[in-house]
Amino acid sequence: MEPAGKRVVAALLLITPLCYLLNPYLAAAPLFFIAFTLFFFRDPDREIQEGVVSPADGRVVVIDGRRIEIFMSLFDSHVNLSPWDGVVKKIEYRPGRFKPAFLKVSENEMNRIVISSDEGVFTVEQIAGVFARRILCYVGEGDAIEKGQKLGMIVFGSRVALEIPEGFRFVVEKGQKIKAGQTVAVME
Repeated sequence: MEPAGKRVVAALLLITPLCYLLNPYLAAAPLFFIAFTLFFFRDPDREIQEGVVSPADGRVVVIDGRRIEIFMSLFDSHVNLSPWDGVVKKIEYRPGRFKPAFLKVSENEMNRIVISSDEGVFTVEQIAGVFARRILCYVGEGDAIEKGQKLGMIVFGSRVALEIPEGFRFVVEKGQKIKAGQTVAVME
């Protein structure tokens, strides 16, 4: 489980006895939210495949040239992974709006992670949605990272975009359901 989820569960565990004292049926609410939090903040083990890998679980909603966008529903794991080995050259956080992530919106809150490698530059964008009010980034500028390493997490429903350099081509299709760590592009 991701650390942010552990803090939520701890807080809910603290209020559950108080709810029970007020009304035993009232204790069901925090217990429900504990179960939901355990589900949402899960961090499943991944087998990292060959080639450029998906930074997120979800459905491919856009493939446009060298860019792919993945919509993560509430049922997907929201932990984001590095698509390739490299060095984090730049991290740009941009505050913004919180429109639904299943729509293509450019003004939503976003965190852009630029990864430089011998094969070119890979860019991962973590884009917040209507429920996603928090983007967590686990890497910093100058960090050497490996393919499949955790980059961060977007809390509650969101979108992740990946831009790949020349010399690679996508091997997934629009509408396809994919998992983080699964191959999405290979060298041409």
